[in-house]
Amino acid sequence: MASLRRLWLLTLVLIVAAALAAGNASAAGYSMPPAFHATAWKLAYATFYGDETASETMGGACGYGNLFSNGYGTATAALSSVLFNNGYGCGQCFQLRCVNSKWCYKGSPITAVTATNLCPPNWAQDSNNGGWCNPPRVHFDMAKPAFMKIAQWKAGIVPVNYRRVPCVRKGGLRFAFQGNGYWLLVYVMNVGGGGDIASMWVKGSKMNGWVSMSHNWGASYQAFATLAGQALSFKLTSYTSHETVVAYNVAPANWRVGLTYSSSVNFH
Repeated sequence: MASLRRLWLLTLVLIVAAALAAGNASAAGYSMPPAFHATAWKLAYATFYGDETASETMGGACGYGNLFSNGYGTATAALSSVLFNNGYGCGQCFQLRCVNSKWCYKGSPITAVTATNLCPPNWAQDSNNGGWCNPPRVHFDMAKPAFMKIAQWKAGIVPVNYRRVPCVRKGGLRFAFQGNGYWLLVYVMNVGGGGDIASMWVKGSKMNGWVSMSHNWGASYQAFATLAGQALSFKLTSYTSHETVVAYNVAPANWRVGLTYSSSVNFH
């Protein structure tokens, strides 16, 4: 009987400890689903666009603007529509290595890129001769400096192995504001973990509940609500990992469009 009592007490302690840990995680703005891990290697193809300066990669369909000042640099790629997934692929991180081509560098070096743009279909070209990003092709149109880390640029196109990997970001989530006091459009950047966003909510300091934001395009979400004059918090869920984070009081009550606001939280 004493042994059963001790076992029951130990079980109770473990349950309480787990509940406290979950509570602390919730208080810190995190939910705790399984972490996102690297996927298996798969076959695709890669080309490049722009020149060595990567100036032509600035902006892009994900809406990240200046990729240098926003932390993405030249390690980026435009995804074919299959991978872009109507913008839900924005921010995802991949490792690529050139395979089965005389243009591959010896040792098959691996480079990492972040999805920042869409490589649109070109229906005027055959999918195997110029229409590289036509569905259902899986294709990476890389910034030239990123392509040159795995293959000689004069190859034009090479087969690659690729896999999804967790995004490791320094600092917290960043929110770039557009719109006005009645329509807020937010671009989410510097996303860790799965790198992507599935859903997003906003809450003003004068509001009782969260307002659901709809997906606009790329990495942007919008809310049609009166939010002027309120400090703003955001709740986000990752498309890949399903992890949810809450970024409290990201923007002050006197927030303005055209500015970017930073949070202390990020996805794992």
